[in-house]
Amino acid sequence: MVKIVELLSPARDMASLNSAIKNGADSVYIGVTGYNMRANVANFSTNELTEAVKTCHNANVKIYICTNTIVKEEDLEELRKLMPIIKSSGADAVIVSDLGALNIATENQIPVHMSVQANISNSEALKTLQKLGVSRVILSRENTLKEIKEIAKNTNMEIEVFVHGSMCVAISGRCFLSSHLYNRSANCGKCLQPCRKEWKIISEDGEELIITGANHLNQNGTTDKKNTKHQTTDFKEINSDKTHILSPKDLCMLEYIPQLIDAGVTIFKIEGRAKPADYVATVTRVYREAINIYNKGMWNLQKDENLEKWEKDLTKVFNRGFDTGFFYKIPDETSSSNQATCIKKDIGMVVNYYQKVEAAEIRLWENLELGEEIIIQGNKTGSISMKVESMQVNGKPIKKISKGQNVAIHVKEKVRPNDTVYKRIIKDKKINLKKITKDQTISQLIKIK
Repeated sequence: MVKIVELLSPARDMASLNSAIKNGADSVYIGVTGYNMRANVANFSTNELTEAVKTCHNANVKIYICTNTIVKEEDLEELRKLMPIIKSSGADAVIVSDLGALNIATENQIPVHMSVQANISNSEALKTLQKLGVSRVILSRENTLKEIKEIAKNTNMEIEVFVHGSMCVAISGRCFLSSHLYNRSANCGKCLQPCRKEWKIISEDGEELIITGANHLNQNGTTDKKNTKHQTTDFKEINSDKTHILSPKDLCMLEYIPQLIDAGVTIFKIEGRAKPADYVATVTRVYREAINIYNKGMWNLQKDENLEKWEKDLTKVFNRGFDTGFFYKIPDETSSSNQATCIKKDIGMVVNYYQKVEAAEIRLWENLELGEEIIIQGNKTGSISMKVESMQVNGKPIKKISKGQNVAIHVKEKVRPNDTVYKRIIKDKKINLKKITKDQTISQLIKIK
């Protein structure tokens, strides 16, 4: 019997929310301004909650509200005002990390999910939380797949884990680096991500400690596996990411969907409430397609033929390279910043959409040619990625058009006036996607530098 899992996607705004829905999310999680772990990005105001909930429920999609920051005594009064608003909006649950927030939510009869920030790592903790009214637990990122399986065997609670997205250097995200350097607390959702910068550790006598798994060249030009501390003038370093010692690669468990389900995971969570709508659309669609193949009992037959396409799509959007996190090992590879194979450039705006002929009139401020890939993005539209296969000006087919003109482009899905149009541009990359064969898997791909 196939075990059905829930695919949970992030949304920072209505465009991301609609992107998640249109690409197959079973549920969406959003933040409320002031009470979630992504305070530095756009969030939903309390006035927008009802619209977000209505949009999700009309599509038969659940919606969860993040209120998972550290709650101080001074925050309690505002939180007591917020919970009834969430209740009246019709949201399906709140995500909390604080026991006080848990208590206030249960007083308002709102289903509660315990956040990854709570660092839950054993079944006894689940038993306690269940008694307090928690219905679902997002397990700590530091649990291995074997440990998750043992926890799931000893509970009837819903088990949720992150399967894709950015990883934090700190245990369950409880980091104090941003707070120490900039007085912006990561635990209150205000992290400025100093871990993503280049860092060096230099001793008082000028020696530099290189934290890397790579071998180094000694002064004679031979490899020295033991030496991890040296003067930078004496050695040549072969790992270009050596200074990103606090920045882990992104999590990607796409290849291991059956193993996660067999371990007892019931909810697959995609990280990314700070990510744009096209990221949400791409990652949600890829995991939706993969889960559907598994649900049809066709995983072993169809996985390999789709994996190359899925991998290519995932590398087009923001990523720092891929790893399997703590599921199979302790992550030991660092990553530089965005390693996406493509960038998107703002090139125009939708002026009108003609439903009968499936054509969008677009005002361009950059050149465009047939065969190029564009992204059309808007609050109700979500994010649509497509290749330009047909363009017309004054009813005549054209192959390319210069900036400063309006053009009609064939677009099957409805778009709306004022939607932004981007062009996806391939950038220089370390991974040559043309050389990736069908036999290559995600586990092989993440080893390519």
